[in-house]
Amino acid sequence: MANPVGMNIEELLLREQSRANTDFLIEVLSIKSELFTEFWRILMLNEDPVSRRSAWVVDCFTENHPEYLTNRIEELSGHLPYFKSDGLKRHSMRMLSRSKLLAVNLGILADISFRWLQSPAESVAVKMYCVTILERVTQIYPEFKSELRDIIEIQLNEATPGFKSIARKVLKRLQV
Repeated sequence: MANPVGMNIEELLLREQSRANTDFLIEVLSIKSELFTEFWRILMLNEDPVSRRSAWVVDCFTENHPEYLTNRIEELSGHLPYFKSDGLKRHSMRMLSRSKLLAVNLGILADISFRWLQSPAESVAVKMYCVTILERVTQIYPEFKSELRDIIEIQLNEATPGFKSIARKVLKRLQV
């Protein structure tokens, strides 16, 4: 798919991994929002590094344009278990953490979030978004509160300062 500079989106994504390139592509997307479908398609390919870089653009773009995620939450949730790269997981969970959680997705989201939160292989950022999503799940299904509390408390002993900060805030809210 062509864009304003005459290159296809994948070529632009692979050009370089930098905030400057990501910002450039967000600007392209802001001008030609019809390209969102192509960025989304590339994200869903689950091919590193192009999908991870596309996820970064989509994540940042949808911060100011959340309506582009509205009809894609179910698809994104369904793909989570298959995502391989940390960046793809992180950006996907970040998008989901600020999106409306649909009842149809809660089982998948709760399962993958509990699994990733307990996995020593997952990054701190992914785990932090898991905590955020699981806290929202407990607002709908309070029976998960004690499990979430227990897992967070176990993780606190060896957690980074960032994880400890969000974990303590969530633990406090779970007490209410």
